[in-house]
Amino acid sequence: MITKGYPLHPYYKEMPSIGKPLARVLKANMEELKEQEALIAQEVERVKNNGKATELMNEKGEWTAWQRLEYLVDPGTWCPLHTIYDPLANEEGNTGVIDGLGKIAGRWAIIIASNNKVVAGAWLSGQADNVLRVTDIAKRLHLPLVWVLNCSGAKLMEQERLYPNRRGSGTPFFRHAELQKLGIPIIVGIWGTNPAGGGYHAISPTILIGHKKCNMAVGGAGIVSGMAPKGYIDDEVAESIIEATRAFKATPPGRVEIHHNTTGFIRDVCDTEEEVLDDIKHYMGTLPCYDPQFFRVEAPAEPKYPIEDLYSLVPLNQKRMYDMKEVLARLFDNSEHLEFRPDYGPEMYCGLAKIDGFLCGFIANNQGGLGADYPNYADYPGVGGKLYREGLIKMNEFVTLTGRDRIPLIWVQDTTGIDVGDTAEKAEMLGLGMSLMYSIEQSDNPMMCIVLRKGTAAAHYVLGGPQANNNNAFSIGTAATEVYVMHGETAATATYSRRLVKDRDDGKSLDGTIAKMNDIIKMYYEKSRPDFCAKRGLVDEIVEMTELRNYCKAFVGSFYQNPKTFCAVHQQITPRIIRG
Repeated sequence: MITKGYPLHPYYKEMPSIGKPLARVLKANMEELKEQEALIAQEVERVKNNGKATELMNEKGEWTAWQRLEYLVDPGTWCPLHTIYDPLANEEGNTGVIDGLGKIAGRWAIIIASNNKVVAGAWLSGQADNVLRVTDIAKRLHLPLVWVLNCSGAKLMEQERLYPNRRGSGTPFFRHAELQKLGIPIIVGIWGTNPAGGGYHAISPTILIGHKKCNMAVGGAGIVSGMAPKGYIDDEVAESIIEATRAFKATPPGRVEIHHNTTGFIRDVCDTEEEVLDDIKHYMGTLPCYDPQFFRVEAPAEPKYPIEDLYSLVPLNQKRMYDMKEVLARLFDNSEHLEFRPDYGPEMYCGLAKIDGFLCGFIANNQGGLGADYPNYADYPGVGGKLYREGLIKMNEFVTLTGRDRIPLIWVQDTTGIDVGDTAEKAEMLGLGMSLMYSIEQSDNPMMCIVLRKGTAAAHYVLGGPQANNNNAFSIGTAATEVYVMHGETAATATYSRRLVKDRDDGKSLDGTIAKMNDIIKMYYEKSRPDFCAKRGLVDEIVEMTELRNYCKAFVGSFYQNPKTFCAVHQQITPRIIRG
């Protein structure tokens, strides 16, 4: 008789509970958070509605990128990223591509689409960096990359902003080569004209699927007709351009007849929008993918408490405290966990939990008072959100152990920074912070970061932030997110404290300096808002509170889909250290 079950079930089947039912709904806080989410939603709609009208494109027989993604991605699995990312403040208000995590034919993929509503999907400023961020995720999670390509080439009037440089428009093609070298397949569906950089987007993937009217070429009609200029345009040159353009419009270079029938670059040619996308689904179904049962330690389960509680649990007011464990209880399967060293380094939570039945590590900033005797090296009380000696040591240990056991990590940040002053320096804060960064790098383990509220000072990157580029797959924020090197009031004081002293000693009015300090505070506030963080790429997306667990599920599911390395569950040491 065969009895089937889950591995190491004495540890993972019934883990200790975390959290309790919500005591009361905080309507004012909920309304404030949802107001911020509505502002982000407006920005998302602005990006979606920018450019050509969907109805006009459909009348001409062309789907928009948004419609293609809706058809392509398995329902309920789309986790968008970089939706309002616009680091160089383009006049279009976006980088010209749409991307995110989603399942195709039951398999997780990182998906990126040319926004064909805007300049026919052209390369815009910031697009190369966006593409590299996306391919970073594919590389870190060993995920297939799917391109929904419809690229008209570079926006030539801004070539100096997008074409050259170390992270310019050519770099993604080297990244595509790198992904394939690492065994990560790239599948592309090709629509429209794709000249120059668009042509390399088309040819650099692994499998090319073409719509019957698509092209891909080293140069388009406009480029070919102007290849032998005099250095200026006169009537003779203008006439030759007209003649060449008409010829190439009738028979554009790089048609399906060339790259399917002759070169064989395009593997399949499809008549309709649906057929191209169905073919992508077909090839996704051929890729390596472990059955989830291989890695699950328990059947998936929803948390005991509704995720909507987060609107009452997470204060938008940054000075108000809350219980981080209540937040985690709304993310973990069945609200269960195994906490690592709960009596040591109380400013930090470290523990194991299940997400969709898969094992995951979590590190989070506990909030509130830490007791009169903590930290034990100082004569002042510690407060949650700040990092102290024991917490840094505990995180070093936990990161190292989970790296050894190949358990993915999710960081939940709400930090005011690292303890400062001579007492803190003697307690080795600087060295222990760097030790944690070394431990993260040494672990070679994929990580995700949620900047729940504050991401401040060096603690922002010490706590698995996006600066851990070789480990951090992506970072998301919320309506309460703020990211800054220090709080605005602190920055104003650091900048002008000596000027205040000098003004006072010189008998001058303080009004001018105070006004400048208030200007800094205002600037810091404006440049740390959630929408600013998303547009500048400080986080990869601002996510509604109710979507946080879905992003956790996407990250963990992606990690276990086809990992390069793993540790057998019964050989893991972390749960045994926790249980003793």
